[in-house]
Amino acid sequence: MPEKEIIPRVEMPRQDPKVRRRNFNEVALGYDYDMALREASRCLQCKKPKCVEGCPVNINIPGFIYHLREGNLEESIKVLKDKNNLPAICGRVCPQETQCEAACVLGKKYQPVAIGRLERFVADWDIKRGFRIPEIPKPTGKRIAVVGSGPAGLTCAADLARLGHKVTIFESLHAPGGVLMYGIPEFRLPKDIVNVEVDYVKALGVEIELNCVVGKTITLEEIFKEGYDAIFLGTGAGLPLFMGIPGENYNGVFSANEFLTRVNLMRAYRFPEYDTPVMVGKKVAVVGAGNVAMDASRSALRLGAEEVIIVYRRSREEMPARAEEIENAEAEGIEFMLLTNPVEILADSNGWVRGMRCIRMELGEPDESGRRRPVPIPGSEFEMEVDMVIMALGTRPNPLVFTDADKLERTKHGTVVADPITGKTTMPRVWAGGDIVTGAATVISAMGAGKRAAADIHQYLMANETGWPQVKAG
Repeated sequence: MPEKEIIPRVEMPRQDPKVRRRNFNEVALGYDYDMALREASRCLQCKKPKCVEGCPVNINIPGFIYHLREGNLEESIKVLKDKNNLPAICGRVCPQETQCEAACVLGKKYQPVAIGRLERFVADWDIKRGFRIPEIPKPTGKRIAVVGSGPAGLTCAADLARLGHKVTIFESLHAPGGVLMYGIPEFRLPKDIVNVEVDYVKALGVEIELNCVVGKTITLEEIFKEGYDAIFLGTGAGLPLFMGIPGENYNGVFSANEFLTRVNLMRAYRFPEYDTPVMVGKKVAVVGAGNVAMDASRSALRLGAEEVIIVYRRSREEMPARAEEIENAEAEGIEFMLLTNPVEILADSNGWVRGMRCIRMELGEPDESGRRRPVPIPGSEFEMEVDMVIMALGTRPNPLVFTDADKLERTKHGTVVADPITGKTTMPRVWAGGDIVTGAATVISAMGAGKRAAADIHQYLMANETGWPQVKAG
């Protein structure tokens, strides 16, 4: 094999764990130009690239890396943004290791090309020099409402705007970005990056109406009455889940959703500039082991907790969080109490959390998720002293969007019933995608759903028109 194919993967510089555990600055510092060129040189430029098949939005990965390797960043960002309107975000938070990088041919024998890190480098270059707006075709005269400004909504809106449609996003919160803004901490995805990516979508002609709760401020039927031709639902899954154990209503018990929203939208990460009313205990237990659990535990540590413990009912091998985030948490001093499950939250005489009763677990046969089922060990209960509990157990869609929308079918889990390819729902002229359909999933999978829905909405709206481009999803 040629020597260039076995160049070691270029590691991403990071803040020292001892320093970063008490600040909210970005942990991963990004490649410099020389690092990016070295990593780009590892790409084999496969004739039939498997990495593209692993990308939910079908980026021409060898294409953007080739132009980067040749020093042509202008062409590199054009190739990226042909399929992905939010590359600076994806380069930071998408699980490339289980998607495009997992399919990388080089990775069969060596470490795969660091596709996500290269995407981040090119996207950050584009931001620094000032992004360019692609040529927009003449207006189609069609109006589309997009509900929610998270990754699915932003992607759908941007794709439709680039096809000449008039798009308005209805966002319930006071800041656009959805989970990108309220759910992911500053140290993993800086708000400035989200704001710039949102500005790009707005520059395409997309309007964003804030503080508008669809289902309360306005219903889907009322949106249609205002003259919109189609609606895309991308409201995500922001309704937290709890265990249903005794004591969950005590003071000092939070959902990870509430905790992270307070930290992010109320700028607790910029204390004392912003004196945000967010409680943080001295000894914090975070229940769960997904990316949200890692985010909540690492945020609590940065806000002053003396000890933070991840409590998870399975073993390390079953933890759903990205390996990189688990490693970051460990390096920062987060403790892991595995094969352990809470059974009751304990409080003092004033109703404030003082501890948690747990039981030891062992792994049995695989369940429907493919992971070994956790089974309680009789007689193994014990108490642990904590003064704050954060439940990071997943989320479901908020049911408000279903208000006065009888034709919009939902599952027993509260998700919208929609075609997995087109995004069509059971309500005429309404599409949906992202977590509102799948339940809590990844940013890039939501973007893929938004992209597929945008293509189908365009085909539907222009079916009786001539002279308009036909587009394919992805």
